[in-house]
Amino acid sequence: AQQHWKGKATMTDTQALLTDLTSRVDSGDVEGGKTVLANLKIALLDADPTADATRQTATSALELGVLLSAADGDLDAFARNVAQLKPHYAALGTGAATPRKNHILGLNLMHLLVENRLSEFHSELELLTAAEASSPEISFPIHLERQLMVGSYDEVLAANSRVPHASYGLFMDHLLTTVRDNIADCLEVAYKTMSLDDAVTMMKFASRDELAAYVEECRDDWIVEGGNLCFAPPPAGRKADDIPSKKLIGQTLSYAAEFERIDCIYAAKGRNCCRLGFTWQCAGLVCNFSICRTYWVGPGDTVVI
Repeated sequence: AQQHWKGKATMTDTQALLTDLTSRVDSGDVEGGKTVLANLKIALLDADPTADATRQTATSALELGVLLSAADGDLDAFARNVAQLKPHYAALGTGAATPRKNHILGLNLMHLLVENRLSEFHSELELLTAAEASSPEISFPIHLERQLMVGSYDEVLAANSRVPHASYGLFMDHLLTTVRDNIADCLEVAYKTMSLDDAVTMMKFASRDELAAYVEECRDDWIVEGGNLCFAPPPAGRKADDIPSKKLIGQTLSYAAEFERIDCIYAAKGRNCCRLGFTWQCAGLVCNFSICRTYWVGPGDTVVI
């Protein structure tokens, strides 16, 4: 007999909670949205999991949860909601989509890019259809990853002004910090001093005050003198002169000579022999050792190397 799900929550209850959650996410009510989302997840535990309406409600709730955690800046909650959402997307099948699917997948790619989880980033790309990959929400992080790989930091910094949705701002802030750190590493190696205005331009700050705040927080070894920025000399690494090249060459030639001397030992007659340490002793016609080599010595003869 077919079993019917007996739960406390009805579809009317879950739909009402979903409508409330959607309203709070759209209005930016993060705290209220988190409360409603928790209640909705509990209500879904009492709903029939085999019903299409339940699966659709759960998918929409988790999508809104992803957007809510991005607005809240909670990357741990973001990762949990994405992990819970993936089975629902898999159940939809390849090419099937919800209205927010591309948006959610694009945010997940941004998250992987920010955390430098590039292997997972490319694994996610393999699961996309051509239509999904060409959507603005997903093509944006794909373009950013390509620019990062070739070192086009200006393009990455400029992309902050053309994000496909405001929810991308959390990840762009993290990414811009990483890019600015990379630019700063290059500046202090390439230059001894630089004007503050040039540093503001190269690091894409809006003002000197933003640059000063960055120096105070992240680069306390940089010195501001007048209108210039002085970089501390980079730590000295090992130079080519520090490598004992002549000694290494001599050792290598010595090893080569020893191997040549071993391989060039010959005698007049014989068949097989076994290597015992540095002694080669003839074993007659048959030898069971896997390291045997053939030298022309007589049975019972010994060659000491």
